Amino acid sequence: MFKKLFGKEDKVDKNIEIYAPITGEFVDIEDIPDPVFAQKMMGEGFGIKPTEGVVVSPIDGKVDNVFPTSHALGLKADNGLELLVHIGLDTVQLNGEGFKVLVESGDSVSVGDPLVEFDLDYIDQNAKSTISPIIITNTDQTDNIDIHKTEQLKRNETKVIDVTMS
Repeated sequence: MFKKLFGKEDKVDKNIEIYAPITGEFVDIEDIPDPVFAQKMMGEGFGIKPTEGVVVSPIDGKVDNVFPTSHALGLKADNGLELLVHIGLDTVQLNGEGFKVLVESGDSVSVGDPLVEFDLDYIDQNAKSTISPIIITNTDQTDNIDIHKTEQLKRNETKVIDVTMS
């Protein structure tokens, strides 16, 4: 309250970079074989066809939500950006089998921090697809989203999206 009264409110950077959370092949959002993601019903983003079973944080922020079935988690940056990392498609039906979550809701994370380990072969054999959507779920609160369509993504190294929040 005092910060607002005396004008010393911390300025939060509206710009944020989103890095690849998984190593693999870039997939255009429109090419994700699931209409909810492909038609951007959840928001703007991209997909990754993984070549290994490790997910790291693509942003600095907090773990906002770990789904009980371990197949997805929500992250939130200090500037308000909300990001969904969804491992595979129709993986909710696996009831956590093949996933090992390494964080809890409320944890602070930095780019590159391990979040989830998953059994790529198990998901490939038991789910609709291994393609993993990375979605900005509050796209409506952004001014600009610039997606860099890099063919091969390396977790923690390849910058995929520049975002400016409203």
